[in-house]
Amino acid sequence: MNALTFSAGFAPSRIRLVDIRRRQLLTAQLRMLLLGGGFALVALAALLRVAWLGVVQPAPAEHSMAQALLPPRGEITDRNGTPLARAFPAYALWFNPDALGDGGTPLVKPLPDVVAQLKAIFPDLDVAETTRILAAGKPAYLRRRVLPEEVNRVNAIGELALETPAETDRHYPQGKLGAHVLGYVAADGHGRVGMEAFLDERLLDPAQRGKPAALSVDLRVQGALEDELASGMRMVDAIGAAGVVLDVDSGEVLALASLPAFDPNKIDAEGQGNMFNRVTNQVYELGSTFKPLTVAAAIDAGAVTDLSRRYSATPYRISGYTIKDLKPKGSSLNVPEMLIYSSNVVTAHIVEDLGTKRLKQTMVDLGMNERPYVELPARGFPIWPGGNWPLLRGVTVGYGHGIAVTPLHLASAYAAMVNGGTWRPATLLKVKPGHEARGRQVFKASTSARMNQLLRMITVYGTGRNADAPGFRVGGKTGSAEKPGAGGYQRTTLVSTFAAAFPMDKPRYVVIIMLDEPKGTAASSYQRTAAWNAAPIVGRLVPRIGPMLGVLPDEGRDIDLSDLKPLVGGKD
Repeated sequence: MNALTFSAGFAPSRIRLVDIRRRQLLTAQLRMLLLGGGFALVALAALLRVAWLGVVQPAPAEHSMAQALLPPRGEITDRNGTPLARAFPAYALWFNPDALGDGGTPLVKPLPDVVAQLKAIFPDLDVAETTRILAAGKPAYLRRRVLPEEVNRVNAIGELALETPAETDRHYPQGKLGAHVLGYVAADGHGRVGMEAFLDERLLDPAQRGKPAALSVDLRVQGALEDELASGMRMVDAIGAAGVVLDVDSGEVLALASLPAFDPNKIDAEGQGNMFNRVTNQVYELGSTFKPLTVAAAIDAGAVTDLSRRYSATPYRISGYTIKDLKPKGSSLNVPEMLIYSSNVVTAHIVEDLGTKRLKQTMVDLGMNERPYVELPARGFPIWPGGNWPLLRGVTVGYGHGIAVTPLHLASAYAAMVNGGTWRPATLLKVKPGHEARGRQVFKASTSARMNQLLRMITVYGTGRNADAPGFRVGGKTGSAEKPGAGGYQRTTLVSTFAAAFPMDKPRYVVIIMLDEPKGTAASSYQRTAAWNAAPIVGRLVPRIGPMLGVLPDEGRDIDLSDLKPLVGGKD
């Protein structure tokens, strides 16, 4: 084969080879382009999905990282943001008899040795009860709220059946303070008794538990109230006490105390016994504290138009019963004197002029016929006489007997009497300015203004003198009522109450103090009535809480009593 023949035969083959390579390269490039485009589309779809989830459609709350970091139960604070109840990580001591898994004895060491070692870690451990639980061989809690250092010591015992699971605990940093307001959280994680029960759903809601629930209570005022109430209770050896401080314009409860109290951090048998709330759940005949309400109703209805008018103060028989005064102050008294000396007889004459129908309607308007209006679950039913009231019934209600209500009922009624006449429900939730409940008008503004004078006059000249606090213009009324029992009223057991408001030239707060079965002691000059035991508590409490609430003492100002002084003997 010559060179020409070789060249002519080689050229077509070479051309074909180049074409094949070109097609293969083009195919490879096309495949790369398609693959790259596919990756680009996937990346674009992923970016669009992220944008959709992050911007257009946020992730559900249960999948939110922020929500996952929240405690399982929301925090409760006072009106100023001070923590009252919060959740925090803790440990428990749990007995798991199946921990070894061999079906044999759950403990490696002898039972008495294990109990002794636990006793060394927890000095207050009940040896007999712990021995019983371990011997029974059933799963059970041995202890809640175990500290980390105690966990280490338990683990060092070397018993697998003694487990220390991590839990979330409910802690009340103020201890017993405000216990009846707060209540507690039971082992099932739900609130009991107080605002823990009322707010249970909100505190557990993932969408809301990140924001603390603010109560109306002011922790500083709560502390002062409980301190003075406990001191006054001890001084007269009373079996119980109750107190409330109420904002007269908003209905907010600034403090509420029932003694003896319980510790929500440790619910034991004693705590269970002290859980009953005397402010909202126990009803009492609150005695002469009702007399100003009766006078306000009479002034409002036009039954009392002249405060100088004199009424007979001699014993008065109605339907076979004799109405008389504990300490008669003469044959006749006018309305200011009736309040100063707390005359049952003159109250009876005022009720007769007013009419029992009008008195009953006033009590209804003040909410005395229904449970107290407040968020707490524990709210007592008043002892309310139904039907048409005969004169005797109206008279006894007029001076605070024959009807039994809670101290909170009385606080809301006094707030209406001094704030211009508007009754509002009490609340334990913080109220924003301008968002107060509308309420209802019970008394005329002019009636309220007159009652403010009369209440101030009682503390200046009458049975409320021991409640007066210089510069704070306190007004109020005593009430000492015998407790009913088998066979009638018990003369040896009293409920002593002082219902107060301050400052009377522009009332802002109502204070109710009640003592259950006070004794006559040296501290009360051996007297059992409210003038000597409940009133002094108000006199000590108001100077403590006034400055906290923006009411500063000013002995240069007071409500004008000049038109009333001549009616009470021109006293100065």
